[in-house]
Amino acid sequence: MKNVAWAVTGAGHYLAESVAAMEEISRENRVCTFVSRAGEEVARMYGLFDQLSEISGGEYLEELFLEREEGASSPNAGRFMMNKYDLLIIAPATANTVAKIVCGIADSLPTNAAALANKGGVPVYVLPTDIQDRAETEPPYSIDRDLCMRCDLCEPQQACPKGAIGEQIDLSRCDGCGICKDLCPYDAIGKVEISVVTRPLDRENIERMRAIPGFVVLEGPEEIERLV
Repeated sequence: MKNVAWAVTGAGHYLAESVAAMEEISRENRVCTFVSRAGEEVARMYGLFDQLSEISGGEYLEELFLEREEGASSPNAGRFMMNKYDLLIIAPATANTVAKIVCGIADSLPTNAAALANKGGVPVYVLPTDIQDRAETEPPYSIDRDLCMRCDLCEPQQACPKGAIGEQIDLSRCDGCGICKDLCPYDAIGKVEISVVTRPLDRENIERMRAIPGFVVLEGPEEIERLV
């Protein structure tokens, strides 16, 4: 059994795949999860936050640490200097997270964990969202105003447990439950796949990360389970 640290950033692309992989890893290993403020928000938007609590159930070295509760110094990230973890997985990693790491900036829970893990000799594995030149990805729920009939009594709006339905969906409140999608009679609520192009700067930062001793860049979410 290994002690695995997992850092979650504010990326939606590869998030579901990363959660699924960490669920498998947690079956036979301890997983301690470090979640940035943006990571917490995005996990809720995609309806995946509860899975984080299931992966890291709360016992020692299986805790769920949230940046908004940790304070600016991220004290629990200090465990990386105390030989408590066998490896750190950052998946998925936003372009912002990758850029900060390669520039030596540690001002979030995941980047602080990365810096201290590297200093403590703990190998760091990173899955950048921009690992491909172009990616097809699915954002959270949204309202297609061309399909919306602006009903006097909007069933999704009435039923939303978070009060997130208005002219658009308030993603700061949405928890990705999907009730709105199921109730709309005009199929005006859903997820639309979009194409995202990787910026040259982001590609350059990924290559810079490959050159940092102690860091390994993953080529896809399918590589996560192979690490343990």
